[in-house]
Amino acid sequence: MSSASTAEMAERDYFNENPSPLALAKHTALAKDFIAFHAAAGRRVALVTSGGTTVPLERQTVRFIDNFSAGTRGATSAEYFLETGYAVIFLHRQFSLLPYSRHYSHATDCFLDFLHEGPNGTVEANEEYREKMLTVLRQYNSAKQKNLLLTLPFTTINDYLFVLRSIAQLMRPLGPSGLLYLAAAVSDFFVPPERMVEHKIQSTNATDTQTEKEDEEAFDNFDSSPAVPRSKRLIVDLDPVPKFLKNLVDGWAPEGMIVSFKLETDPGILVHKAQYSLDRYQHHLVIGNLLSTRKWEVVFVAPAQKDQWIRVPRSQRKKSTSGIADMVGMAGNGTEANKPLDPKDLPEGDPEMEIESLIIPAVEELHTKHIAKYARNHS
Repeated sequence: MSSASTAEMAERDYFNENPSPLALAKHTALAKDFIAFHAAAGRRVALVTSGGTTVPLERQTVRFIDNFSAGTRGATSAEYFLETGYAVIFLHRQFSLLPYSRHYSHATDCFLDFLHEGPNGTVEANEEYREKMLTVLRQYNSAKQKNLLLTLPFTTINDYLFVLRSIAQLMRPLGPSGLLYLAAAVSDFFVPPERMVEHKIQSTNATDTQTEKEDEEAFDNFDSSPAVPRSKRLIVDLDPVPKFLKNLVDGWAPEGMIVSFKLETDPGILVHKAQYSLDRYQHHLVIGNLLSTRKWEVVFVAPAQKDQWIRVPRSQRKKSTSGIADMVGMAGNGTEANKPLDPKDLPEGDPEMEIESLIIPAVEELHTKHIAKYARNHS
């Protein structure tokens, strides 16, 4: 059986066997109108996916599996896409970071600490934050007024896959002007619906054997010796989530440029895994990054091109806490240029420059080449 027919069967089975999200029709209608509006204007449209995906363990979900992603990469990238002139569909994990509001919703201080009460009961920004808040507010209002940003939430891996397929298919009329920037941290495993229990998984069997009074004791998580002992373990049998990137490349959005991400913790396998993904799915760009240095550098792995490392310049890095300035930005030149940075050589905290401000112009340049190549091949 060919890989194409296998991918088609996996798609058919998954989308037939799993329930579509309740908001699918609403999201699809909003995306359809948004895409048509910008297609008529001849504007490039980027679909940016962002945040983690939950894996429910029950139909009436209390427990679920999650990952660490807060949506920083996706929300930040969306702002720079907008700044570059793209219209953006922002498909994000509900309650993860959003473009513009991310500057304050992810701060260590409470948002209210940026404000104070002015004369006559007005609310005003503190002077030291006023200029930046005004800039962000103007950017946000401009994107809204020009209908350049559409935000669509998801929660579960299932929600994400259904909406992703729907929007990707709607982007077909954009042709090569469509860009799919898949920054969401998608779960690799899930519980199929036929194996998912209806109600909350219980930690004891007290509901079957105990009186109401004893039930209360058994379900007290702070009781070190409940009347009914807790289960010693919970074994969860997960299936792999089908990989639909090949379906995306070949069928859902065959003319658009597709960018995926590869996050690893082992620097020795990062480029290899990115190249493997590129070879397997035949898309246009894999952006590789390491968990420990993801805010400082990424590597672009693209067909028929030398691997390109993109790094925050030395001038935008904070001084090394060791006081050795030369250690800041090390591995930027010479034989070290094609190797990942060593986290031990980086200063504490985040860089002064957001690396997405370098990633997005580089992606835009590749997208321009993608559009030009398509035009040549279809002239």
